[in-house]
Amino acid sequence: MLNLSILLEDSARRYPTRDALVLGDTRLTYAQVDAAANQVANLLVERGIQPGDKVALSCPNLPWFPIIYYGALKAGAVVVPLNVLLKGREVAYHLADADAAAYFCFEGTPDLAIGAEGHTGFRESAAEHFFLITADPTAPSPIEGVETLGQALAGQPTSFESVVTEPTDTAIILYTSGTTGQAKGAELSHANTMLNTLTVNRLFDNQPASDTHVLTLPLFHTFGATVQMHAGFSMAATLLLVPRFDAQQVIGLMQKEDVTFFAGVPTMWWALLDALTDEVDIDRIAGNLRIGVSGGASLPLEIITRVRERLGIQILEGYGLSETSPVVTFSDPDREPRAGSIGVPIWGVECKLVDDEWNEITDDGSGSAIGEIAIKGHNVMKGYYGRPEATAEVIKDGWFRSGDLARKDYDGFYYIVDRSKDMIIRGGFNVYPREIEEVLMTHPDVSLATVVGVPHESHGEEVKAFVILNPGARTTANELIAWGREQMAGYKYPRIVEIVASLPMTATGKILKRELSSRPTVPPAHP
Repeated sequence: MLNLSILLEDSARRYPTRDALVLGDTRLTYAQVDAAANQVANLLVERGIQPGDKVALSCPNLPWFPIIYYGALKAGAVVVPLNVLLKGREVAYHLADADAAAYFCFEGTPDLAIGAEGHTGFRESAAEHFFLITADPTAPSPIEGVETLGQALAGQPTSFESVVTEPTDTAIILYTSGTTGQAKGAELSHANTMLNTLTVNRLFDNQPASDTHVLTLPLFHTFGATVQMHAGFSMAATLLLVPRFDAQQVIGLMQKEDVTFFAGVPTMWWALLDALTDEVDIDRIAGNLRIGVSGGASLPLEIITRVRERLGIQILEGYGLSETSPVVTFSDPDREPRAGSIGVPIWGVECKLVDDEWNEITDDGSGSAIGEIAIKGHNVMKGYYGRPEATAEVIKDGWFRSGDLARKDYDGFYYIVDRSKDMIIRGGFNVYPREIEEVLMTHPDVSLATVVGVPHESHGEEVKAFVILNPGARTTANELIAWGREQMAGYKYPRIVEIVASLPMTATGKILKRELSSRPTVPPAHP
């Protein structure tokens, strides 16, 4: 038997008074977090949630995220974390596709109406229970007739005996399109995530009750969830929650709280370096910072060098996917980093390069052979929820094909060189052109649309759409950008739109996206 909630429970037993979560002036100990998670578990059981039922969660980096997450696991439920930027129609799709029985949703802020969008999606789904998370648990619901989490938890016991689950039972469903199409739910077992978590601890030499993390990576994303939340909770680390990344705020926390562990995407590291002004006590930060981690995109060598010079640490880079729990490869802490490399396979994981027919690609020793990365190990998902055909396309004989093209050097270090499909990575988030194209095509003035990724200084890639309008239509590029912002999550909608008379195509009518992505871009003013 194995339930991922043991990561919290064990630390609460061993270090009950140690700070687990910190947000502003709020400091919750491990005992308090565990007690609150028990209340959530009791609530779910009271409302009829059975082991294996799906519980969705839309919440930024607030204490309620891990509390609800582990509470659902305690009840034997499957957690379905959702991106907080999703619009109502997108929420409805995810709830329906996951067969969600319950949905916890944060009320949001004036700038980000998470609660309103979430409730809209809930009403369009078959989910039975909706709980609105308010910033003040005692506050009334801002949505008429909707139960708040504070109201639902009132009187719930703070003790709970966690449901026994098997290692192979599904613990989490993470939504990803893999490389193409509509979002699919990657089913991760308790063992998938547990072993990935323990391997992370081994890789970073994490020690019990000794680390303090700044957690700016969104917890609904697998990077932040496994590398920091699960790994941190399993070692009784203190997690400093940052709902929205701000470099100056993070630098302030590093000084005040003696931070030892920071993980982020390349743009975060870039912003942190710029925030190291003369007023910052760099010696204090460098004296405490033990581990620096980067993922989501390749880290420029210049940033690696500057961080080493200013903060005295070597940033460790890794590679992973939602389907692999997520970590696949990582820099070897005992070896010099190699520019552009995603490192070597972690403990218990194998990688190889394959062609379209699953044949392994061999190399003459030069490190120039390119193939698609295939992965085998304890981290590979069970499959895509409810999609056996899609699962069979990517998993064969225990090997999962990633959709990423790479090469391997003579020492076994891997390097990503391209993506086999057209997926865009914008600021660490996966954006899938087909989905964006389908939404753009619903605009009454749009005849044809295609979407590509173009280089961007801070986000890695930006979303650009080429649009052919219907005859007589007068919609402008800026109007389409503004419309797209209303229809899609903030990280998805195209910031750049170019209205064209035609698109380059092959003889068979396939749009030549590579040609489009190489065109120079002059973006219109943002709406």
